Amino acid sequence: MKKNFWKKTILAPLPVLIVATYDENGTPDAMNAAWGGQCSAHHVALNLSIGHKTTKNLLQKRAFTLSIANLDNLVLSDYFGLVSGHKTNKIEVAGVHVSKSVFVDAPVIEEYPLTLECKVVSMEERFGEMYVVGEVLNMQADESILDAAGRVDYDKLKPLSFDSSARTYRVLGETVGTAFKDGEKLL
Repeated sequence: MKKNFWKKTILAPLPVLIVATYDENGTPDAMNAAWGGQCSAHHVALNLSIGHKTTKNLLQKRAFTLSIANLDNLVLSDYFGLVSGHKTNKIEVAGVHVSKSVFVDAPVIEEYPLTLECKVVSMEERFGEMYVVGEVLNMQADESILDAAGRVDYDKLKPLSFDSSARTYRVLGETVGTAFKDGEKLL
């Protein structure tokens, strides 16, 4: 028997994304965002609170980097979601290394092995939050997370997923099938 939960929403996996921006003074900032993901071949979407410093920075700079939080950076990634950029220089306190993206006016946090460099193509207020779509201009990946064919290997990356039901982080699991192939058994 199924139980109704009304407006509770559970979708999985929810990637743990680290959004990095510069403010009007060129100071880097980062935040942890679970409400986002890939929305087309070359675009990502984020749903952010209007009050975040990151949202203000996006409106000003129209650029950001999006790093994929991973197991090696769990504590750092959670910290970026605990503290407000309005009150604390999170980059300085965390002691991370930042370089400027070659492709967009946004910082790259070197501790993350996979980063997408994005320009904002649209920002729209929806349901009291800011819906942001970014075009990915470059993906940079550390060689340590690549397979023999030069593709990102999720087993090496160990990307984090946010479990919104239990309020925990999970690591993306094992490969269990082949996309666009296994369903052929029903053809």
